[in-house]
Amino acid sequence: MEPLIAVVGATGTGKSKLAVDLASRFNGEIINGDAMQMYRGLPIITNQIPIEERNGIPHHLLSCVGLEEEAWRIGIFKRETLRLIKDIHSRGKLPVLVGGTHYYTQAVLFKDQTVGENAEIGADKEEQTTNESSARWPILDEPTEVVLQKLREVDPAMADRWHPNETRKIRRSLEIYFQTGRPASEVYAEQKRTKEVAATATSSGSEQLRFPTMIFWVHAEREALNTRLEKRVDAMVEQGLMSEAQKMFDYIQEKQAQGITVDQERGVWISIGFKELAPYFRAVQQGSSSEEELEALKQSSIEAIRIATRQYSTSQVKWVRNKLWNTLSEAGMTHRLFLLDTSNVEEWEQHITEPSERLVQALLSDESTPDPKSLSELARTTLSAKEAKAAKQKNGSLKTVTCDVCNKTMTTEQWDVHMNGFAHRRALKHAAKKAEHAEYLRKKESLNDTQEQGD
Repeated sequence: MEPLIAVVGATGTGKSKLAVDLASRFNGEIINGDAMQMYRGLPIITNQIPIEERNGIPHHLLSCVGLEEEAWRIGIFKRETLRLIKDIHSRGKLPVLVGGTHYYTQAVLFKDQTVGENAEIGADKEEQTTNESSARWPILDEPTEVVLQKLREVDPAMADRWHPNETRKIRRSLEIYFQTGRPASEVYAEQKRTKEVAATATSSGSEQLRFPTMIFWVHAEREALNTRLEKRVDAMVEQGLMSEAQKMFDYIQEKQAQGITVDQERGVWISIGFKELAPYFRAVQQGSSSEEELEALKQSSIEAIRIATRQYSTSQVKWVRNKLWNTLSEAGMTHRLFLLDTSNVEEWEQHITEPSERLVQALLSDESTPDPKSLSELARTTLSAKEAKAAKQKNGSLKTVTCDVCNKTMTTEQWDVHMNGFAHRRALKHAAKKAEHAEYLRKKESLNDTQEQGD
């Protein structure tokens, strides 16, 4: 048995602490699955766990990439992580994969993650970078409506699936067509059939997973998490966030002076903290603002970090709730995803330590595990909602539909909500009045015509 523990969830929920707890308890080593935390020299801005909190546990893929190095693609991460897992297993230890870059984690957990918005095209090929794809297929950089029109020509089923505002997904679908020579809808359907066959070929569906795996989703109530994130940003500022961001800004200035352009749309340059503070550093550099103006800009930049952090945590939750859960569902393995409620960190021992240790022990002993919904009320409500939604969609397909009354495009999931919403009902009333007025004018015009003919 070569087990694997994975810890996922939003920033600020306690993933790193749980990973250290489990690695300490079960003779484990930790593999970082957060793309930003791979960069050296930026422990604060990338939220790396402090050395004093690691309890002597080896942490792999942490602080291993320099600012001057190209960001790791998902294929490189997957290969290196699989190598590390094999090495950790060979030494009789338990690998614990933890991080917030969930599409990295998912590529490691599952076999045949060959097509997706962030996965690879071909089992052993790295995905094209944005620049490489644009160079080969310039249409990908055209306005979204142009890309969508081309997608309708080559893959109408996929074009119907995406909302016109989902630029990245539309672009990715067309890119898959160019890379594979086949419509993305066809490739996805084939993968789904393969997964279903694999899932039914074994009683547990575990053949979809690379290892006997247990996944912990560290989650918290939104209000409690937002409060925690506010405090975290303030603490990061006190610990030296500004100096790290300044270091990054100075690096870019130095490179520009050498005639070297740094791509600030990839890698650590998109990390939360740097891009929000960049306007402040530019103002300081220009030297034309007063102290009061600079202080106001600094505070607004810090507030922008708070907002971006909350937004990022929301996107992380969406990934787990939708993409990871759906992939587990297709493999018949949702019973391997356990939600741990960290809303109240004062009760960590009761709600996190005790249940997680029992579950890992069950995995290592090859014993049955409890229903994931039984761990807490948050687990029950969150996972029950996912199960109900999956059951409702089981025989349907995701598409976009347009309400002719409101002239609004939405997914089939949103249709019922829209139809019962206030805006739609108001539009219906407006349309009815408009139609009634048009009928009145038509009758009046018809009556005038009749009178003229009589005269």
